[in-house]
Order: sequence, then structure tokens, then C-alpha cells
Amino acid sequence: MHSDHFFFALALPGEMKMYLHSISERIKSVFPFKTWVHPEDYHMTFAFLGKAEKEVLASSIKLVGDAIQGAEHITLRPNQAGTFGQAKRPRILWVGTTGTDQLDALRNNVFSACQRAGFELETRPFKPHITIARKWMGEEPFSLSQLQELARNASPSLPGPAFDAVEVVLYRTRLDHSPKYEKIESFTLI
Repeated sequence: MHSDHFFFALALPGEMKMYLHSISERIKSVFPFKTWVHPEDYHMTFAFLGKAEKEVLASSIKLVGDAIQGAEHITLRPNQAGTFGQAKRPRILWVGTTGTDQLDALRNNVFSACQRAGFELETRPFKPHITIARKWMGEEPFSLSQLQELARNASPSLPGPAFDAVEVVLYRTRLDHSPKYEKIESFTLI
């Protein structure tokens, strides 16, 4: 049996998920990653909590709700593809979005609220992204320039249209399900 893991994230609107899925479907035959993320699981992580005791999780829900009360929705525009990990054998393929001070501020409020609740969180700098695939499995080295060219010159392309994200969500990971992220609590942005 798998332990539950939790994280707070910016949920993406359905139209943006469909747009990203169209890009994934177009490139997956050219770029052999082991796992392609289910479109319902696309999100932008704000704070990965890991395992959580009920009381601490409940505290984080209250503190996050208070910290983002009155926060406005965020307009996102998918703008580029990139990777994390080794350049020739990346572990993560992602789509980035236009960065805004508003996005950074919302993430910082969620992150700080989770720390106040008692979670020890990763301290890497925030790099807004949406994971679309994991673990390069190609025999040839991965080519980011080839991916970026394909993403720019085909339809749908990057950069893409703007989408309004209106919800921060606490998700639970269910490794034996697809989609694997279950919404536990959500907060609507105005």
C-alpha cells in the first residue's frame, strides 16, 4: 500500500489542459518519454507537502485559505517547453508559462502558510511550470532545440493563448489511479 502525499497547486482550466494535451499528443511520437502525464493531472505546484498528519494538514488548509483570501485569478499563457535533469536524458519535460509578479506572490503566500502549519518544504527557487512527461527513454540524446522548434512551428504551438486560472487546490497523490491526483480542498480566486 502506498502512503498518501499531498501538495498545493494552481489548478489549470479545462481549456488549457486540452491545449497542453494537444501539444503532448503531437510530440509524444517524436520524443519517447516513459510516462506522459494524464491531462486531468496538469497543474502548477506551489508547495509539495509529502506525507501529512491530519492535524497539520487541517492547519495548512486553514492557513492557506486565510493567506489567499481575496486573491485575484491569474492569467497564464503557455510560452515555452523545457526540461529538468540531464540535458541529454531529462527526467522532466515541462511547459512554462508567462511569469508574473501576481503568480509569484500567490505561490509565496501558499508556501509561507504551509511552513507556518509546520511543513518543511523544498527551498529551491520557484520556476513556474507544468509537467507533461517524465523520464527520457530514447536511444538517441534528447534535443531541446528540436522540441522547441516543433513546439513553435506546429499547431497548436507555443507560445499559446491566454487562460484564466481561478483555483488553488490541495491534492492527494494516488499512485495506483489514473488520473492520479485527487482534489481534497479548493480555494476560488476572484
